[in-house]
Amino acid sequence: MLRALAVPLTVGAACDPPPPPPLPPLDVTWAPAEPVQGHLFVLRVTSPSDAGMVSATGNAAGEELHFRRADANSADPADSLVSVLESLAAVPIDATDTVDVWVSATYGDGRTQSDSLRIPILEGEYDHERLTVAPRFGSPPNEADQVRLRRDRFKAAWVARGAHATPRLWGNAVQLPRDSRVTSGFGTGREYNGQISSRHMGLDLAGRWGDTVTAAADGVVALVDDFLLAGNIVYLNHGGGLLSGYFHLSEQLVQAGDCVSAGTPIGLVGASGRVTGPHLHWVVRYGTTSVDPRSLLALQP
Repeated sequence: MLRALAVPLTVGAACDPPPPPPLPPLDVTWAPAEPVQGHLFVLRVTSPSDAGMVSATGNAAGEELHFRRADANSADPADSLVSVLESLAAVPIDATDTVDVWVSATYGDGRTQSDSLRIPILEGEYDHERLTVAPRFGSPPNEADQVRLRRDRFKAAWVARGAHATPRLWGNAVQLPRDSRVTSGFGTGREYNGQISSRHMGLDLAGRWGDTVTAAADGVVALVDDFLLAGNIVYLNHGGGLLSGYFHLSEQLVQAGDCVSAGTPIGLVGASGRVTGPHLHWVVRYGTTSVDPRSLLALQP
């Protein structure tokens, strides 16, 4: 009598699923092509759509990057074959030659791929001015003022952390908070009474006492306070690492937690804090990195 022989089934290499195709190299680009000291720029990570890139993280010049999918408004059919993620980034005003960038992309199958690069930068063109001010403005701060300054810096840093922790709130609508002439540019070197040198890390816009100041972009009011140097301030958190500040106000028209749109009145021009006359001092930062506010306006489509 014949007996059937039990032949054990062995799962061999031929039965294993094929390995996934190798990941394509990360294609990291930026705009403008030559970022400038003290300016914002945009980083983009591009991958073929069939590679399945779903997210990206990274940092540039020590600040966290916040990538999101870019809008595909192009009529070019080839654009549908790629995935594009983009993030705002900033060049510190004291950066030299290059900015260090690290990017890591995650794909739908759980694999990740990282890349690091150095982006060449251009030197910013910043003026230098000599100012003569009252002795109380040019003297080193006393102990009480130093305590208050530390408190003010702590609060500003807290706002910066909040901007990194908040998803992007602002859209393409970005505008000047006052449609007026620039009285002092960003990055200008300042020498006070021939002794104290510093940089002007905002943009001064002309205004008369009580003129309206509006939000430069959509966001949420992060802080309304009275600072030693900046006087009455409003900080807006625009999310995705971006924040803006409005200094020397005579009056604040919003409260912390208020949601605002670009063009919403948030304060009135004044001369509070350490300042010699009424004007708006407008600050834009990516995290803790101060940048020329006009570089934000330049990034609009």
